[in-house]
Amino acid sequence: MADKIETIGVLTSGGDAPGMNAAIRAVVRTAIARGKKVKGIKKGYNGLLNEEIIDMDAKSVADIIQRGGTILQTARCMEFMTEEGQKRGAEVCKKHGIDGLVVIGGDGSFRGAQKIANYGINTIGVPGTIDLDIACTDYTIGFDTAVNTAMEAIDKVRDTSTSHERCSIIEVMGRNAGYIALWCAIANGAEDVLLPERYNNDEQTLIDNIINNRRKGKKHHIIINAEGIGHSTSMARRIEAATGIETRATVLGYMQRGGSPTCTDRVYASVMGTLAVDLLCEGKSNRVVAHKNGEFVDYDIDEALSMTKDIDNYQFTVSSLLAK
Repeated sequence: MADKIETIGVLTSGGDAPGMNAAIRAVVRTAIARGKKVKGIKKGYNGLLNEEIIDMDAKSVADIIQRGGTILQTARCMEFMTEEGQKRGAEVCKKHGIDGLVVIGGDGSFRGAQKIANYGINTIGVPGTIDLDIACTDYTIGFDTAVNTAMEAIDKVRDTSTSHERCSIIEVMGRNAGYIALWCAIANGAEDVLLPERYNNDEQTLIDNIINNRRKGKKHHIIINAEGIGHSTSMARRIEAATGIETRATVLGYMQRGGSPTCTDRVYASVMGTLAVDLLCEGKSNRVVAHKNGEFVDYDIDEALSMTKDIDNYQFTVSSLLAK
């Protein structure tokens, strides 16, 4: 089975995440060590359909492990969501001799990998997203860096919030998942956290908390708001009107996707990229690499995409308990 794979392609798809370059580097150098050729596909599935494909060697990935973003670039591709686009993607792979493909991205990227595998291209998914919202894995490339970036920014906002005795609503990324928000709430000692998985739109409780804390002598009030809830600016206006306390909204935005990856993101991404190549060399396909219960494992992609994930209730309780 191992002899079937001669050329491995690698692409990054969807939102960029710190650590993607470490994964690309691992794929390229592991494949070369296993005697395979490597082709980089630029701009995700969009680049695949446009045949933006380059040859890669060990030198191609020198001095990139410390860089944020992705040297292969990334893009979203509506055409690849169609059967015609998926079929053409497989044809392009075959045209360029790519018989194994490593896809680094999130759930949407994995669905594309799942489809292209049906057309005869051995495919392995590697979880790359700051949102930590892929159900089959406890870790996704980029989350650790993103949450540290957000944590450091929130510390700075707290300083000025205390100086002015303000309430601050700080919005973090995560799409429809609240993992970055929850981790920051604990790490930054936030007074309140709003998660898509738990928020019941009870703004009055927030207002009561702010008023009660001010009566206790607190000089600031930090609310971490997840992107999936959003509307931080209008929420700040309503809270200020209801409490009489100056309230400001800060949306951290895309700064959370940038920056040099942490040690965790560099190491885990490197191991995941290596495992993806090893799986292809073993003749496996339609798999997703994951980190589960402290081990690097792999799942059938159909099984992985059918899994669901929710916020840890105990961590949510901790965030509330320690804010008292």
